[in-house]
Amino acid sequence: MRRITEVIRQHYEHLSPSERRVAGFIIDHLDDLATYNSVELSRQCDTSKATISRLFRRLGYSSFKEAREELRRLRQSGVPMPGPGLQAGGSLIERHFASESQHLQRVMQLAQTPLLAQVTERLADAQRVAVIGFRNSYPVALHLRQQLMQIRPAVQLLPQPGQTLAEELADLTDRDLVVLMAFHRRPAGFKTLLKTLLDRNIPVLLLCEQDSGLATLKPTWMLELPLNSVSAFDSYALPMSLVSLISNLLLHYQLDHGRARIEQINQLYEQTGELDLNLNVL
Repeated sequence: MRRITEVIRQHYEHLSPSERRVAGFIIDHLDDLATYNSVELSRQCDTSKATISRLFRRLGYSSFKEAREELRRLRQSGVPMPGPGLQAGGSLIERHFASESQHLQRVMQLAQTPLLAQVTERLADAQRVAVIGFRNSYPVALHLRQQLMQIRPAVQLLPQPGQTLAEELADLTDRDLVVLMAFHRRPAGFKTLLKTLLDRNIPVLLLCEQDSGLATLKPTWMLELPLNSVSAFDSYALPMSLVSLISNLLLHYQLDHGRARIEQINQLYEQTGELDLNLNVL
C-alpha cells in the first residue's frame, strides 16, 4: 500500500508553490490529517479547494478523501503512522494519557458483562491452558502465562523459540483452552491456525484489536480492544491491564487453590535461592 509521505517526496519538485505549501502541511500534520475534509484543509493552507483536488490527482489519488482513507487503513493495520489527536489542544503527553484513560473505560465495560465470568470459569476448569502470541502479541502472551502459572498448573506458552506449533497442538482437546493473542499485523496463516483449532473443537479465547474482522471465524470467546494512540505506535496498556484483570479474577475465583500454589512457589524460591527475597534495605 502506498504511503502518502513517500508519494509527496517523489513528486515534490514538480509541484507548484501552492501545491508545495499544501504538501508541506500534510507532512507536518499527519497526526490530524484524518480529521480534516478538503474545505478545512484548503482553509488551513490558505489555498483553494481546486488546488487541493489538483494536488491529490497529481499524487495519484482520485480525491483527498481517498488519501485520507488510506491513512486510516494504514493506521488500523498497525503500520506506525501518526494517528489523529484525541483533542485539538494539549501536548502529546496530555493527549496520550487522555487517550489511555478513555481506553481503560473499555476494560471497565468488559468487566460488567458475563463474558469475563465465562472466561474465568473456563480458565479454572481447563485441563491445560495454551497461550499463543506472535510478533507484538508475544510479550502480552508471555506476561499472561507468567501470571496464570502462579495460580494454576499446566500453562504453556506456544510456540517455543525456533519451534513449530503442530507438535504442541496435537495433544490439545476440548477439555483444554487456547488463549490466542492476535493483535494486528498478524503473520500469514493466522486465520488457518484459528480455524484449525476450532475445527478440532478446542475452545479458543481470542484477544485482538477493535474492528479486526475476525468475528466471522466465530471463536469461542472474543475480546476486541482498542490499541490506537494519539501518535504513531499502538498502545498495549489495555491488553496488559486486561491480563492483570483476568489473572486476578481467576485467583479470586479459586482463592484457596490459588493461595496454596502461590505459597508453594514462594517456598521453592526460598529453597532454590532464585530470587532475592530479602526486603531489608541497606
